[in-house]
Amino acid sequence: MADPLNRIQKIASHLDPAKPRKFKVALLGAAGGIGQPLSMLLKMSPYVSDLALYDVANTPGVAADVSHMATAARVRGYLGPDQLGAALAGAALVIIPAGVPRKPGMTRDDLFNINAGIVKGLSEGIAAHCPAAWVAIISNPVNSTVPIAAEVLQKAGVLNPARLFGVTTLDVVRAEAFLGELTGTDPRDVHVPVVGGHAGVTILPLLSQARPPLPASMSAEARKALMVRIQDAGTEVVQAKAGAGSATLSMAYAAARFADSCLRAMSGEGPVTEYAYIRHPPRLSTAAGSSVAADLPYFSSPVRLGRLGVEEVLPLGPLDGLEADNFAAMKAELLGSIKKGVEFAAKGPAPAK
Repeated sequence: MADPLNRIQKIASHLDPAKPRKFKVALLGAAGGIGQPLSMLLKMSPYVSDLALYDVANTPGVAADVSHMATAARVRGYLGPDQLGAALAGAALVIIPAGVPRKPGMTRDDLFNINAGIVKGLSEGIAAHCPAAWVAIISNPVNSTVPIAAEVLQKAGVLNPARLFGVTTLDVVRAEAFLGELTGTDPRDVHVPVVGGHAGVTILPLLSQARPPLPASMSAEARKALMVRIQDAGTEVVQAKAGAGSATLSMAYAAARFADSCLRAMSGEGPVTEYAYIRHPPRLSTAAGSSVAADLPYFSSPVRLGRLGVEEVLPLGPLDGLEADNFAAMKAELLGSIKKGVEFAAKGPAPAK
């Protein structure tokens, strides 16, 4: 009788599939250029029970707007530092796009000091109000802001590196889109590993591992040009918008995709494979072959996510000559960005020169 019963149960599960577990998600920076479209996408997720939208301005309007969508997630807006604790309480996943874009006359150090200070303050709130949450950081420069968050959480005694991520998914989806365009393939059927960091030369697309593969007729110069386009894609958007903004819509799409992976893993649907900028090693189990980045304390890597966060760091696989050269060239810049974040967390902004 066991066989017929099993078949009946399988048929029944298809007719009435199990509903996914749902979680509270807090979005910090919800009223910004990334935050608003990301709010909309998160409201559409079947994994979100409660969506807490936090910002220092305009959140009530965004929350009211998004709450009118006919999806199940409950939405509430939180405004200003006094309401940060309430926004974070009970959150399983915290996503941080908060920060400012670079404006005319603003130096890179000006931008860093502002956004680094914002991430530091929000990380202190996470440590106090939802220390066990998964934390996904979008705020730039990600190569530095993730180390800042890690130092804050570590100082508070609540750091779990397996649950702290820099969201580098935008680099992956850009690579998928560009390769799909090049090969005439639906980007949803394209796979391109993108590792390293999340700025310029630190972005390392492993084009030699792309599926479908690059055309055999593609020259070394064309491969290099494709790598550079992926690395500089943010500038491409800024120039196309002619000073009217940066990559907000594609970033919201990428962040929603990463959030979905996190929530599916939390639900027990894992292991889920993703790419994320993480502190190494996040757990004791690290796959053989991933030691190519052993001397970099933070690195965007292929990972397997499970209920507890990062369960395994996967090997990068073989690098071709172009990729190996780029890896060697980016290490100093990535290490410098990491150091800058760690020092900011310890000492605050560097004195003006």
